[in-house]
Amino acid sequence: LKGSMLSTTEQIAFVLLVLVCGGLAFQGFQRIYLIVSQGEPSYRTDNFPSRLIKALIEVGLQKPLFKSRPIVSLFHSFIFFGFSFYLLVNINDLLEAYIEGWTTIGSSNPMALGFNLFSDLFSVLVLIGIIYFLIRRFIGKPRVFEFNKNVKLQNKVSEGGIRKDSLIVGIFIILHVGSRWLGSAFHLAEREVAEWSMPTASLVAPLFFGWSGLETGIHVTWWLAMGLIVLFIPYFPYSKHIHIFLAPLNLAFANREANGKLMEPADSSKPGASTLDELPWKQVFDSYACIMCTRCHEVCPAHESGSPLSPSALEINKRYFINQNSSDLASGKLKLDLLQEAISSDAVWSCTTCMACVEVCPVGNEPMQDILQIRRKLVFDAKMPDELSDALRSLDEQGNSFGESSRKRTRWTRDLDFPIKDASKEKVEYLWYVGDFASFNQNCIEKTRKVAEVLTAVGVDFGILMKDEKSAGNDARRVGEEGLFDALAEDNIQTLENCDFQHILTTDPHTYNTLRNEYPSKGGVYSVKHYSTLLMELILSGRIKITKPLKLKATYHDPCYLGRYNGIFDAPREVMRQCGVELLEMSRNRTNSFCCGAGGGQVWKKEHEDMKQRPSENRIEEALLTGANYFTVACPKDMSMYSDAVKTSGNENNMAVRDLVDYVAEAMELEKMTNEKTYEAVKESSIVEKDASELQV
Repeated sequence: LKGSMLSTTEQIAFVLLVLVCGGLAFQGFQRIYLIVSQGEPSYRTDNFPSRLIKALIEVGLQKPLFKSRPIVSLFHSFIFFGFSFYLLVNINDLLEAYIEGWTTIGSSNPMALGFNLFSDLFSVLVLIGIIYFLIRRFIGKPRVFEFNKNVKLQNKVSEGGIRKDSLIVGIFIILHVGSRWLGSAFHLAEREVAEWSMPTASLVAPLFFGWSGLETGIHVTWWLAMGLIVLFIPYFPYSKHIHIFLAPLNLAFANREANGKLMEPADSSKPGASTLDELPWKQVFDSYACIMCTRCHEVCPAHESGSPLSPSALEINKRYFINQNSSDLASGKLKLDLLQEAISSDAVWSCTTCMACVEVCPVGNEPMQDILQIRRKLVFDAKMPDELSDALRSLDEQGNSFGESSRKRTRWTRDLDFPIKDASKEKVEYLWYVGDFASFNQNCIEKTRKVAEVLTAVGVDFGILMKDEKSAGNDARRVGEEGLFDALAEDNIQTLENCDFQHILTTDPHTYNTLRNEYPSKGGVYSVKHYSTLLMELILSGRIKITKPLKLKATYHDPCYLGRYNGIFDAPREVMRQCGVELLEMSRNRTNSFCCGAGGGQVWKKEHEDMKQRPSENRIEEALLTGANYFTVACPKDMSMYSDAVKTSGNENNMAVRDLVDYVAEAMELEKMTNEKTYEAVKESSIVEKDASELQV
């Protein structure tokens, strides 16, 4: 071009537009800061530079997005990478408008040619991506965008409001990118050339060769492309599109503690939250980072089963209420009542605390933390389902959720042919923290005995706390009873301090999680092992000898508190492989495993009246699709839940539920070993008696 694209008048008008819209946007971002800063302390800014660098790398690689929905994530990456490059494109367009003679079109400079090529290709990719999403949202209407009829959506907000926001953002992107791409074609048509560095624009350019309105077209497309960005800026603070700024920050604020460690209450004298400002500020910030993709309720077992919980609806309701009342919220004149505007109490008590919503969120949101904060407040105010009150009372009075006397905790040992050490009185290598379900539940006791038999058969030095053991408190804490958890932890730590052991062993992932991740902050620092890890070590070291490899086909269920919470995925699978079991994976496995539905106190609650299918039954159906005949568990609660599920779903003849230890016992021929040891013991006893008789003679 011989001169700058815009006239002096246009240049001034554009600057004024930027100043006005920039001022309005600043007010919007200022309100966001004021609202977020009202939240309770949340310690997420330590080593912030390294946090931010890590988050930017992850976002740059689109790593968080590809946790699920690979096809959708691919099309999103088209938009992301295209828009990222468009920062340079927009800068170039501004230079073209204000600097005389500035243009990359027609240049032979390698950098200019490369710039043109990427601009052209990314423009098309962005358009393809956004058209895909608009078709998916408005024509395809996948089930994942639907909310259960009993999910609470704020009165002023509907799924139509979500679609409206999606449509506005979609149209903006199409007009912005499309105008810029068409403007490039007009530039080529003005020169009546086609350039290899602009392949798609060159296909369109010949259609406009000789057109008298090219100069006007170039001006119009420039103003559409650049003017729309400026006009859209004030809408950013209210749009889900703000996630392009806030998602990297939210990921930088991610929890760096162990997944299984809950946040301590900011104020132990009044724990929990009933209003937005009582939540930690990170949970308030989540509202703005949410992109309303509904990935969280797609993996939520409570939502899938038909309960009123949707983690997505929780964040969306917070976001829309904030947007509609941002000025009053920022000034402190109004508070967002979470149970009135964001979520129902039924939904709060439906959460299984499986953490799937946290794991799958591509922008680092933690809706489960909101729910736990609300639970803390409800429990503090004595507002909870009656069955939960009964379970918590039992934990407080008896130290277990079954209401049984502590003297009955060792009843499962009565049918064993050998004594078990009392770890409260004797030195042991492994202190076996058995747990409530493994001790009292009838579906689990047989497996508990078998673990004891296997460990004894191979000479593992272990003992149990006998009647001194109490629940570790994992479920009590996730129900929201912080005071009871503290009391249980204090009692248990005091008991353990009087014992002499090297490691704590447990078969219960819930107990494992609490002892490993939450007791250290209370003063209880221990080496904790899950039995799947110990069994693997015993097999690989040769102490457990596999003499009869099994020829079975089985699938394995990853317990939430073992896998997603604590990253133990390989040990159970290796045990199965060593035992000769062919593993047939379910489609949802490892970090994407589907919850059994017992966690978060659900095992103590009645089923919700609107439940259409138990999560455990859903999982059994998934397991049947693998062709396996055995459903493998490594958790006492799973044993209980899935043993019932195969019955209630009518699949007793199609699927057998087995514990990991069942394979080990069978593959090492435990019964044969036990018979041989019994025979040798009897034989030795007979010889001793004979020698004594002869000596007497």
